[in-house]
Amino acid sequence: MVNIGYHSAKIQGNFLRSIYRSSLSSLVSFPVKQDRQVPIKVYALSCERDLPEQVASLRSFLRHVGIPDAFVIMSDGSYTNESIELLKSIHPSVDVQLLTKFQRNDLPGSVYEYASQQAMGKKLAALMSIPIDGATLYTDSDILFFQGASDLADLATSKDSHTYYLPDCKNSLDKRLIYEDIEMQEPINAGFILFKKALDWSDSVQRLANLADAPNYFSEQTIVNLTIKRNHGIALSQDKYIMNVDDQFTYPDKFASKSIAMRHYVSDIRHKFWLSTFFSP
Repeated sequence: MVNIGYHSAKIQGNFLRSIYRSSLSSLVSFPVKQDRQVPIKVYALSCERDLPEQVASLRSFLRHVGIPDAFVIMSDGSYTNESIELLKSIHPSVDVQLLTKFQRNDLPGSVYEYASQQAMGKKLAALMSIPIDGATLYTDSDILFFQGASDLADLATSKDSHTYYLPDCKNSLDKRLIYEDIEMQEPINAGFILFKKALDWSDSVQRLANLADAPNYFSEQTIVNLTIKRNHGIALSQDKYIMNVDDQFTYPDKFASKSIAMRHYVSDIRHKFWLSTFFSP
């Protein structure tokens, strides 16, 4: 039996994305109404393919969280000059930097090799290169922020030095990098991390160097999972910070509401990103 709701949502989501993409040049000319300053630096890694998502995510951050000290978009190298200027025109806090120039020059060789082979290797190099000086957020481009994101501003200004992470809804790990079963429990999603201090990546990255075969798509998330746990990270509230695909095969966005801070619209539910962009409460 055909799931009409699911297929309708996918068709509508794709249609709304096409409208958004075709309207980008005029859309970014409308300023986001926001006066609240938030002492946080934000970093995102994205590419030309994901330009519409990056624009929507950035604008939702400005609208619902506030104006950061900086919002740095790390380009994987595919952004055109036109797209870079478009992103920078959204707000004066926005900067776009080429990842190959942004990334540190003292990372382990295994990380550079991974980055040269796969997109997720580039993300690992990006995460390990982010300078942590006070509250610092990494966010994927397929994340939308909602009215409850004022909670994130409160976390940014709190005096603790914890790393806050987004709990994952499923186990998406490279098991070759897992040495003990306990390391797979309560998995971490690498798409949204609030840093308050620099992390020690050495032990988990050494496992990458020890791999007999090439790393895969999930190797990056596994290294992030191991590193944050080893550095005693704290899970964000799963009622406000949403990483859940239970509504994948239904029409509506089950989790979007005024009370949540954000939702990560991973590939399984990417079409709902656009339903929420246009119709979020």
